[in-house]
Amino acid sequence: MPDDVRPLHQSAPLIDPFARAITYLRVSVTDRCDFRCVYCMAEDMTFLPKSEVLSIEELERLCRAFVRLGVRKLRLTGGEPLVRRGVMTLIERLGELLGQGALDELTLTTNGSQLGKHSEALVHAGVRRVNVSLDTLDPEKFTAITRWGKLEKVLEGLAAAKAAGLAVKINAVALKGVNEDELHRLVEWAGAEGFDLTFIEVMPLGEIGADVGTANRVDQFFPLSMVRAKLKERWTLDESDYATGGPARYWTVRETGRRLGFITPLTHNFCESCNRVRLTCTGTLYMCLGQEDAADLRVPLRASDDDELLDAAIREAITRKPKGHDFVIDRRRTAPSVSRHMSVTGG
Repeated sequence: MPDDVRPLHQSAPLIDPFARAITYLRVSVTDRCDFRCVYCMAEDMTFLPKSEVLSIEELERLCRAFVRLGVRKLRLTGGEPLVRRGVMTLIERLGELLGQGALDELTLTTNGSQLGKHSEALVHAGVRRVNVSLDTLDPEKFTAITRWGKLEKVLEGLAAAKAAGLAVKINAVALKGVNEDELHRLVEWAGAEGFDLTFIEVMPLGEIGADVGTANRVDQFFPLSMVRAKLKERWTLDESDYATGGPARYWTVRETGRRLGFITPLTHNFCESCNRVRLTCTGTLYMCLGQEDAADLRVPLRASDDDELLDAAIREAITRKPKGHDFVIDRRRTAPSVSRHMSVTGG
Protein backbone atom coordinates (compact mmCIF):
# COMPACT_ATOMS: atom_id res chain seq x y z
CA MET A 1 0.00 0.00 0.00
CA PRO A 2 1.40 3.45 -0.88
CA ASP A 3 2.70 5.59 1.95
CA ASP A 4 0.23 8.38 1.18
CA VAL A 5 -2.87 6.21 1.69
CA ARG A 6 -4.49 7.03 5.01
CA PRO A 7 -5.52 4.37 7.55
CA LEU A 8 -9.19 3.98 8.33
CA HIS A 9 -10.61 5.30 11.58
CA GLN A 10 -14.40 5.20 11.73
CA SER A 11 -15.99 8.61 12.20
CA ALA A 12 -19.55 9.79 12.68
CA PRO A 13 -21.66 8.63 9.72
CA LEU A 14 -22.82 10.86 6.90
CA ILE A 15 -26.47 11.85 7.35
CA ASP A 16 -28.21 14.11 4.82
CA PRO A 17 -30.87 16.77 5.61
CA PHE A 18 -33.64 14.18 5.18
CA ALA A 19 -32.16 11.74 7.74
CA ARG A 20 -30.85 9.38 5.06
CA ALA A 21 -27.53 7.70 5.87
CA ILE A 22 -25.10 7.90 2.94
CA THR A 23 -23.62 4.43 2.68
CA TYR A 24 -23.14 4.00 -1.07
CA LEU A 25 -20.57 5.79 -3.27
CA ARG A 26 -20.44 5.47 -7.04
CA VAL A 27 -17.07 6.49 -8.44
CA SER A 28 -16.55 7.34 -12.11
CA VAL A 29 -12.88 6.48 -12.62
CA THR A 30 -12.87 7.84 -16.19
CA ASP A 31 -15.19 9.67 -18.57
CA ARG A 32 -13.72 7.70 -21.49
CA CYS A 33 -15.37 4.70 -23.09
CA ASP A 34 -14.79 2.37 -26.00
CA PHE A 35 -18.49 2.68 -26.97
CA ARG A 36 -20.61 5.73 -27.85
CA CYS A 37 -24.09 4.60 -26.82
CA VAL A 38 -26.77 6.79 -28.36
CA TYR A 39 -28.54 7.55 -25.03
CA CYS A 40 -25.29 8.27 -23.19
CA MET A 41 -22.85 10.13 -25.44
CA ALA A 42 -22.49 12.14 -28.59
CA GLU A 43 -20.39 10.38 -31.22
CA ASP A 44 -17.85 13.20 -31.33
CA MET A 45 -17.37 13.44 -27.56
CA THR A 46 -14.70 15.75 -26.15
CA PHE A 47 -13.15 14.04 -23.17
CA LEU A 48 -11.45 15.56 -20.16
CA PRO A 49 -7.76 16.38 -20.50
CA LYS A 50 -5.64 13.98 -18.49
CA SER A 51 -4.36 16.87 -16.36
CA GLU A 52 -7.83 17.24 -14.83
CA VAL A 53 -8.27 13.58 -13.97
CA LEU A 54 -7.36 12.33 -10.51
CA SER A 55 -4.56 9.81 -10.19
CA ILE A 56 -5.26 6.25 -9.09
CA GLU A 57 -3.71 7.12 -5.71
CA GLU A 58 -5.97 10.15 -5.31
CA LEU A 59 -9.05 8.13 -6.21
CA GLU A 60 -8.08 5.56 -3.60
CA ARG A 61 -7.59 8.24 -0.96
CA LEU A 62 -11.02 9.71 -1.70
CA CYS A 63 -12.70 6.30 -1.56
CA ARG A 64 -11.02 5.55 1.75
CA ALA A 65 -12.21 8.88 3.14
CA PHE A 66 -15.81 8.00 2.29
CA VAL A 67 -15.43 4.53 3.81
CA ARG A 68 -14.04 6.11 6.96
CA LEU A 69 -17.16 8.30 7.04
CA GLY A 70 -19.56 5.37 6.83
CA VAL A 71 -19.80 4.29 3.19
CA ARG A 72 -20.18 0.50 3.02
CA LYS A 73 -20.56 -0.05 -0.72
CA LEU A 74 -18.34 1.17 -3.56
CA ARG A 75 -19.28 0.88 -7.21
CA LEU A 76 -16.73 1.83 -9.86
CA THR A 77 -18.19 3.21 -13.08
CA GLY A 78 -17.17 5.27 -16.09
CA GLY A 79 -17.37 5.86 -18.97
CA GLU A 80 -16.05 2.34 -19.11
CA PRO A 81 -14.05 1.77 -15.91
CA LEU A 82 -11.95 -1.07 -17.28
CA VAL A 83 -10.38 1.11 -19.97
CA ARG A 84 -8.76 3.32 -17.29
CA ARG A 85 -5.04 2.64 -17.09
CA GLY A 86 -4.16 1.30 -13.64
CA VAL A 87 -7.74 0.61 -12.63
CA MET A 88 -6.97 -2.95 -11.55
CA THR A 89 -4.43 -1.57 -9.07
CA LEU A 90 -7.18 0.64 -7.64
CA ILE A 91 -9.58 -2.30 -7.44
CA GLU A 92 -7.00 -4.48 -5.70
CA ARG A 93 -6.23 -1.80 -3.11
CA LEU A 94 -9.88 -1.08 -2.41
CA GLY A 95 -10.48 -4.83 -2.20
CA GLU A 96 -8.26 -4.86 0.88
CA LEU A 97 -11.03 -2.97 2.70
CA LEU A 98 -13.33 -5.98 2.27
CA GLY A 99 -10.96 -8.23 4.18
CA GLN A 100 -10.61 -5.60 6.90
CA GLY A 101 -14.39 -5.47 7.40
CA ALA A 102 -14.46 -1.76 6.52
CA LEU A 103 -16.43 -2.35 3.31
CA ASP A 104 -19.35 -4.66 2.56
CA GLU A 105 -19.14 -4.68 -1.23
CA LEU A 106 -16.92 -3.57 -4.07
CA THR A 107 -18.45 -3.85 -7.50
CA LEU A 108 -18.53 -2.18 -10.89
CA THR A 109 -20.73 -1.31 -13.84
CA THR A 110 -19.20 -2.13 -17.22
CA ASN A 111 -20.15 -2.49 -20.87
CA GLY A 112 -18.57 -5.95 -20.80
CA SER A 113 -16.02 -5.32 -23.52
CA GLN A 114 -13.05 -5.85 -21.19
CA LEU A 115 -14.41 -8.67 -19.01
CA GLY A 116 -12.64 -11.31 -21.06
CA LYS A 117 -9.35 -9.77 -19.97
CA HIS A 118 -10.12 -8.87 -16.34
CA SER A 119 -12.77 -11.20 -14.85
CA GLU A 120 -10.40 -13.51 -12.97
CA ALA A 121 -8.44 -10.57 -11.55
CA LEU A 122 -11.67 -8.92 -10.42
CA VAL A 123 -12.66 -12.01 -8.47
CA HIS A 124 -9.18 -12.25 -6.96
CA ALA A 125 -9.52 -8.62 -5.78
CA GLY A 126 -12.80 -9.34 -4.01
CA VAL A 127 -15.38 -8.30 -6.58
CA ARG A 128 -18.28 -10.74 -6.50
CA ARG A 129 -20.78 -9.25 -8.94
CA VAL A 130 -20.87 -6.87 -11.87
CA ASN A 131 -23.54 -4.96 -13.75
CA VAL A 132 -23.20 -5.19 -17.51
CA SER A 133 -24.98 -2.78 -19.86
CA LEU A 134 -26.56 -4.68 -22.76
CA ASP A 135 -29.65 -3.38 -24.56
CA THR A 136 -30.05 -5.86 -27.40
CA LEU A 137 -29.07 -9.36 -28.53
CA ASP A 138 -29.15 -8.38 -32.18
CA PRO A 139 -25.59 -7.75 -33.49
CA GLU A 140 -26.63 -5.05 -35.97
CA LYS A 141 -28.80 -3.24 -33.43
CA PHE A 142 -26.00 -3.51 -30.90
CA THR A 143 -23.56 -1.75 -33.19
CA ALA A 144 -26.19 0.88 -34.02
CA ILE A 145 -26.90 1.57 -30.32
CA THR A 146 -23.25 1.57 -29.21
CA ARG A 147 -22.04 3.10 -32.51
CA TRP A 148 -18.66 1.32 -32.12
CA GLY A 149 -19.32 -1.88 -30.15
CA LYS A 150 -19.35 -5.54 -31.20
CA LEU A 151 -21.88 -7.83 -29.52
CA GLU A 152 -19.64 -10.89 -29.89
CA LYS A 153 -16.94 -9.34 -27.71
CA VAL A 154 -19.42 -8.53 -24.95
CA LEU A 155 -20.89 -12.04 -25.02
CA GLU A 156 -17.37 -13.44 -24.74
CA GLY A 157 -16.80 -11.18 -21.75
CA LEU A 158 -20.01 -12.39 -20.11
CA ALA A 159 -18.90 -16.00 -20.59
CA ALA A 160 -15.57 -15.17 -18.95
CA ALA A 161 -17.35 -13.50 -16.03
CA LYS A 162 -19.51 -16.59 -15.50
CA ALA A 163 -16.50 -18.88 -15.69
CA ALA A 164 -14.66 -16.78 -13.10
CA GLY A 165 -17.61 -16.99 -10.71
CA LEU A 166 -18.91 -13.42 -11.00
CA ALA A 167 -22.62 -12.90 -10.51
CA VAL A 168 -23.92 -10.85 -13.43
CA LYS A 169 -26.82 -8.42 -13.67
CA ILE A 170 -27.72 -7.15 -17.11
CA ASN A 171 -28.84 -3.52 -17.39
CA ALA A 172 -30.98 -2.82 -20.45
CA VAL A 173 -32.20 0.67 -21.32
CA ALA A 174 -35.72 0.48 -22.76
CA LEU A 175 -35.63 2.27 -26.12
CA LYS A 176 -38.83 2.85 -28.05
CA GLY A 177 -38.65 1.51 -31.57
CA VAL A 178 -35.26 -0.07 -30.92
CA ASN A 179 -35.48 -2.96 -28.46
CA GLU A 180 -39.17 -3.07 -27.50
CA ASP A 181 -39.56 -6.15 -29.71
CA GLU A 182 -36.81 -7.94 -27.73
CA LEU A 183 -38.26 -7.73 -24.23
CA HIS A 184 -39.31 -11.38 -24.05
CA ARG A 185 -36.09 -12.53 -25.70
CA LEU A 186 -33.97 -10.63 -23.15
CA VAL A 187 -35.88 -12.15 -20.21
CA GLU A 188 -35.60 -15.64 -21.70
CA TRP A 189 -31.88 -15.27 -22.49
CA ALA A 190 -31.02 -13.84 -19.06
CA GLY A 191 -32.87 -16.68 -17.39
CA ALA A 192 -31.07 -19.31 -19.44
CA GLU A 193 -27.69 -17.72 -18.68
CA GLY A 194 -28.39 -17.38 -14.96
CA PHE A 195 -28.28 -13.57 -15.06
CA ASP A 196 -30.56 -11.12 -13.32
CA LEU A 197 -31.98 -8.41 -15.59
CA THR A 198 -32.93 -4.79 -14.97
CA PHE A 199 -34.73 -2.50 -17.37
CA ILE A 200 -33.99 1.23 -17.11
CA GLU A 201 -35.86 4.26 -18.43
CA VAL A 202 -33.74 6.57 -20.57
CA MET A 203 -32.57 9.59 -18.56
CA PRO A 204 -32.33 13.20 -19.85
CA LEU A 205 -28.61 13.83 -19.29
CA GLY A 206 -26.39 15.53 -21.88
CA GLU A 207 -26.74 16.23 -25.58
CA ILE A 208 -26.53 12.99 -27.56
CA GLY A 209 -26.73 14.01 -31.23
CA ALA A 210 -29.38 13.16 -33.79
CA ASP A 211 -28.00 10.07 -35.52
CA VAL A 212 -29.54 6.56 -35.78
CA GLY A 213 -33.04 8.00 -35.60
CA THR A 214 -32.77 9.39 -32.06
CA ALA A 215 -33.42 13.10 -32.55
CA ASN A 216 -34.02 13.52 -28.83
CA ARG A 217 -34.93 11.50 -25.79
CA VAL A 218 -38.65 11.99 -26.30
CA ASP A 219 -38.26 9.65 -29.26
CA GLN A 220 -36.20 7.21 -27.18
CA PHE A 221 -38.42 7.20 -24.09
CA PHE A 222 -40.30 3.93 -23.44
CA PRO A 223 -42.02 3.95 -20.02
CA LEU A 224 -41.38 0.86 -17.95
CA SER A 225 -45.07 0.61 -17.05
CA MET A 226 -45.55 -0.44 -20.67
CA VAL A 227 -42.54 -2.76 -20.52
CA ARG A 228 -43.93 -4.51 -17.45
CA ALA A 229 -47.38 -4.81 -19.04
CA LYS A 230 -45.87 -6.42 -22.15
CA LEU A 231 -43.82 -8.84 -20.08
CA LYS A 232 -46.82 -9.92 -18.04
CA GLU A 233 -48.40 -11.19 -21.25
CA ARG A 234 -45.90 -14.07 -21.20
CA TRP A 235 -44.19 -14.18 -17.83
CA THR A 236 -45.41 -14.50 -14.24
CA LEU A 237 -43.87 -11.69 -12.20
CA ASP A 238 -43.90 -12.18 -8.44
CA GLU A 239 -43.13 -9.12 -6.30
CA SER A 240 -39.87 -9.35 -4.36
CA ASP A 241 -38.47 -7.53 -1.34
CA TYR A 242 -34.92 -8.05 -2.66
CA ALA A 243 -32.81 -4.88 -2.58
CA THR A 244 -29.19 -4.11 -3.45
CA GLY A 245 -29.01 -0.55 -2.12
CA GLY A 246 -29.60 0.81 -5.61
CA PRO A 247 -32.76 2.28 -7.14
CA ALA A 248 -34.15 -0.87 -8.80
CA ARG A 249 -37.37 -2.46 -7.61
CA TYR A 250 -37.42 -6.19 -8.17
CA TRP A 251 -39.76 -8.95 -9.23
CA THR A 252 -38.99 -12.65 -9.65
CA VAL A 253 -39.75 -14.26 -12.99
CA ARG A 254 -41.46 -17.45 -11.88
CA GLU A 255 -40.66 -19.35 -15.09
CA THR A 256 -36.90 -18.68 -14.92
CA GLY A 257 -36.35 -18.11 -11.21
CA ARG A 258 -34.29 -14.98 -11.94
CA ARG A 259 -34.79 -11.47 -10.64
CA LEU A 260 -36.19 -8.76 -12.88
CA GLY A 261 -35.64 -5.15 -11.86
CA PHE A 262 -37.10 -1.84 -13.01
CA ILE A 263 -35.41 1.55 -12.59
CA THR A 264 -37.97 4.28 -13.20
CA PRO A 265 -36.53 7.77 -12.64
CA LEU A 266 -39.27 9.34 -14.77
CA THR A 267 -42.48 7.38 -14.23
CA HIS A 268 -41.82 6.57 -10.57
CA ASN A 269 -39.36 8.69 -8.63
CA PHE A 270 -37.13 6.46 -6.45
CA CYS A 271 -35.54 9.24 -4.41
CA GLU A 272 -37.17 8.75 -1.02
CA SER A 273 -34.70 6.08 0.04
CA CYS A 274 -31.63 7.41 -1.77
CA ASN A 275 -28.45 6.50 0.12
CA ARG A 276 -25.90 7.31 -2.59
CA VAL A 277 -23.69 10.05 -3.95
CA ARG A 278 -21.52 10.14 -7.06
CA LEU A 279 -17.88 11.09 -7.43
CA THR A 280 -16.34 11.92 -10.81
CA CYS A 281 -12.80 11.24 -11.96
CA THR A 282 -12.01 14.95 -11.48
CA GLY A 283 -12.97 14.88 -7.79
CA THR A 284 -16.37 16.50 -8.26
CA LEU A 285 -19.03 15.13 -5.92
CA TYR A 286 -22.63 15.15 -7.15
CA MET A 287 -25.13 14.68 -4.36
CA CYS A 288 -27.85 13.80 -6.89
CA LEU A 289 -27.68 12.35 -10.41
CA GLY A 290 -30.48 14.66 -11.54
CA GLN A 291 -29.26 17.95 -10.06
CA GLU A 292 -26.37 20.21 -11.04
CA ASP A 293 -25.23 21.15 -7.52
CA ALA A 294 -21.79 19.70 -6.82
CA ALA A 295 -18.79 19.96 -4.50
CA ASP A 296 -15.15 20.18 -5.57
CA LEU A 297 -13.19 17.66 -3.51
CA ARG A 298 -10.03 17.92 -5.58
CA VAL A 299 -9.03 21.21 -3.92
CA PRO A 300 -9.16 19.97 -0.30
CA LEU A 301 -7.68 16.65 -1.40
CA ARG A 302 -4.58 18.38 -2.75
CA ALA A 303 -4.43 21.19 -0.20
CA SER A 304 -3.26 19.13 2.73
CA ASP A 305 -1.38 15.96 3.56
CA ASP A 306 -3.97 15.02 6.16
CA ASP A 307 -7.68 14.47 5.58
CA GLU A 308 -9.16 17.08 7.90
CA LEU A 309 -10.05 19.49 5.08
CA LEU A 310 -11.26 16.67 2.87
CA ASP A 311 -13.53 15.21 5.54
CA ALA A 312 -14.98 18.64 6.27
CA ALA A 313 -15.68 19.23 2.57
CA ILE A 314 -17.44 15.87 2.25
CA ARG A 315 -19.58 16.54 5.30
CA GLU A 316 -20.53 20.01 4.08
CA ALA A 317 -21.52 18.60 0.69
CA ILE A 318 -23.84 16.04 2.26
CA THR A 319 -25.72 18.85 4.01
CA ARG A 320 -26.74 20.00 0.50
CA LYS A 321 -28.06 16.67 -0.75
CA PRO A 322 -31.54 17.38 -2.19
CA LYS A 323 -34.67 15.40 -1.52
CA GLY A 324 -34.81 14.22 -5.12
CA HIS A 325 -34.26 14.90 -8.79
CA ASP A 326 -36.41 16.76 -11.32
CA PHE A 327 -36.10 14.60 -14.44
CA VAL A 328 -38.67 15.46 -17.09
CA ILE A 329 -39.05 14.23 -20.67
CA ASP A 330 -41.68 15.78 -22.88
CA ARG A 331 -41.91 17.41 -26.30
CA ARG A 332 -42.04 20.92 -24.83
CA ARG A 333 -38.60 20.47 -23.27
CA THR A 334 -36.03 19.60 -25.92
CA ALA A 335 -32.93 20.35 -23.86
CA PRO A 336 -31.71 17.70 -21.40
CA SER A 337 -32.70 18.15 -17.75
CA VAL A 338 -29.00 18.03 -16.86
CA SER A 339 -26.30 19.25 -19.23
CA ARG A 340 -23.54 16.77 -18.32
CA HIS A 341 -23.43 13.36 -19.97
CA MET A 342 -24.10 10.15 -18.07
CA SER A 343 -20.51 9.12 -18.77
CA VAL A 344 -19.25 12.10 -16.73
CA THR A 345 -21.24 11.30 -13.59
CA GLY A 346 -21.06 7.55 -13.82
CA GLY A 347 -24.72 6.61 -13.79
